Amino acid sequence: MPEGHSIRRLATMLDSLFTGQVVRASSPQGRFDAGAGAVDGWRVTGTDAHGKHLFVELEPPAGGEPRFVHVHLGLYGAWAFVTADGAGPHAIGAPRRPTSRAPETGTGTDAVAVADAVVPADPADIEAEASAELVVPEPRPTVRLRLLTDTVVADLTGPARCDLIDEGQKDSVHDRLGPDPLRRDADPERFVAAVRRTRRSVGELLMDQSVIAGVGNIYRAEALYRARIHPRTEGRAVSVARLRAMWDDVAELLADGVEHGVIVTTRPEDRRAPRPDSWARAAERATDEEADFRWYVYRRAGRPCHVCGNPVSIDDLAGRTVFWCARCQRRLRSRARAA
Repeated sequence: MPEGHSIRRLATMLDSLFTGQVVRASSPQGRFDAGAGAVDGWRVTGTDAHGKHLFVELEPPAGGEPRFVHVHLGLYGAWAFVTADGAGPHAIGAPRRPTSRAPETGTGTDAVAVADAVVPADPADIEAEASAELVVPEPRPTVRLRLLTDTVVADLTGPARCDLIDEGQKDSVHDRLGPDPLRRDADPERFVAAVRRTRRSVGELLMDQSVIAGVGNIYRAEALYRARIHPRTEGRAVSVARLRAMWDDVAELLADGVEHGVIVTTRPEDRRAPRPDSWARAAERATDEEADFRWYVYRRAGRPCHVCGNPVSIDDLAGRTVFWCARCQRRLRSRARAA
């Protein structure tokens, strides 16, 4: 599932392609007919992201209250983009810049570039590519939502959620989500308080989107390693100071992911492998050498810790696979509650 940095990059891409444009909206699949029909002919006025949730704001032609297309990609959601210069590959979360080149993997528009792909989303490049006449492809029958202008097509397939909401409903989504380190309005003290008041494990809490929004399995594993905290440590056992430091670190890692389009969490001095020539399209398909360069523990079970050499451990935690180093990451006890 795409993590928070990917959704932020996707929001930036959609913003650069559609904001200010009147869109033709449709639902070839039929499952979003009412929503698409309601905003067909409306103008896109902006995008927003909060954790793994994406919002596209639209305004009616005669003015009035805006509505928002609310999308959660889940495990299988993807956006595909076509510009006047040709079709780009699918992207889960953070798409590649639309391009006229054929996809490097897969067949036609079924190729998949996942959230970890590098995305140079330069609006100037996009405008230059969109100068030719747009050739609109036939939509695949699985397309939940198509947004179309004279210069670009965006197709959404397989989302866990796609609905049309008003501003009050959008506020309700924000209210039930935890703070997102990528948002300017994020309050880290909400995160600290949510972790400190429970006996649930910190490894579970970091994946709870009501505690901190945007963190997925990779950032969870890596943030805990960098903080030297065992994932099964009770939340109440982690000091305020350590939680604030973890928040700052997660914010820095997410921002780096937004900038570069890939999750790389190792510090230069700890890397034991050369930088790969290219990144795996899916993190789960990364080679051992790529994983050694990019991560401390994620997908490195049984391989030596970069710092101490101890084999990386793997287990199940609340239904998700968790990775850690048993030597570097110690399980804190509740007496550590003092800040």
